Amino acid sequence: MSERFDVTTEQRNERSTNLDSMSALQLAELMNSEDERVAQAVREVLPQVAQAIELATASLRSGGRIIYLGAGTSGRLGMLDAAECPPTFGVSAGRVVGLIAGGPAAMLKAVEGAEDDTAQCEKDLRQIGLSPTDTVIGLAASGRTPYVVHGLRFAKSRGCATVAVACTKSSAIGAEADVAIEPVTGPEVLTGSTRLKAGTAQKMILNMISTGSMVADGKAYQNLMVDVRPTNQKLRARARRIVVEATGCEAEVAERALCAAGGSAKTAIVMVLLGVSRDVAEHALARVGGKVGLVIEDLGRKDAHGCR
Repeated sequence: MSERFDVTTEQRNERSTNLDSMSALQLAELMNSEDERVAQAVREVLPQVAQAIELATASLRSGGRIIYLGAGTSGRLGMLDAAECPPTFGVSAGRVVGLIAGGPAAMLKAVEGAEDDTAQCEKDLRQIGLSPTDTVIGLAASGRTPYVVHGLRFAKSRGCATVAVACTKSSAIGAEADVAIEPVTGPEVLTGSTRLKAGTAQKMILNMISTGSMVADGKAYQNLMVDVRPTNQKLRARARRIVVEATGCEAEVAERALCAAGGSAKTAIVMVLLGVSRDVAEHALARVGGKVGLVIEDLGRKDAHGCR
């Protein structure tokens, strides 16, 4: 008798039983067809994703962090999202943290058995100084990874907001969290290879949580990433385009404003739109949590009444 798998991510996909005899085009077409199901699965859990965004936003506003926990592909996705937040949103590296079973070395090479260590995640969380203001997000495609289960349990005991992202219903990690996000992506084309559909679903969800919470925390004006760090030629050009798009000014004007603003697109935008100095722009932004739209509204109203 064959073994029965009750976890969706471990079941065989009936559409790919002849995977090893498919042509390259047939394989690509099948995988593309299966990937179309991922967006629908994620769509069905959007209310829970929204709850996670709200929890993460509350943490950022109170000085807390977003902390991802995971093993294997899930852990790497969390670390990837954490690594991309500083250059995109101008936050310090410590505001979004990725923890992976087996430590940083597991990002590049599998560390066998690390995900089964029920004590290690607590040690990892203690080491980074876990605080009740943090939101801890556990990631496990199967929903039962011991490293993540026990990490969420510990985080909740310390008063943290907790979120679980799994690709199976009624997951073990979901039972440990305040919010359980459980898109059912179905059996993988390559049985058990959750770096495929399950990984894609988790990446989509992490994109929403980090982007949604950062935007709510003032890291965007309209749909422009106004806190981007211009640390290389490409990003300096992007910052200049952002100022041009937000203000309608010429590129030369944007360049001068960026220089005067110390490279901050956000500050430069306020300076150009309202004709104020860097100091005035920075103080105005600080008063409203860095939200450019609120500064424009506030200073614009004062200017209209001759109060600037």
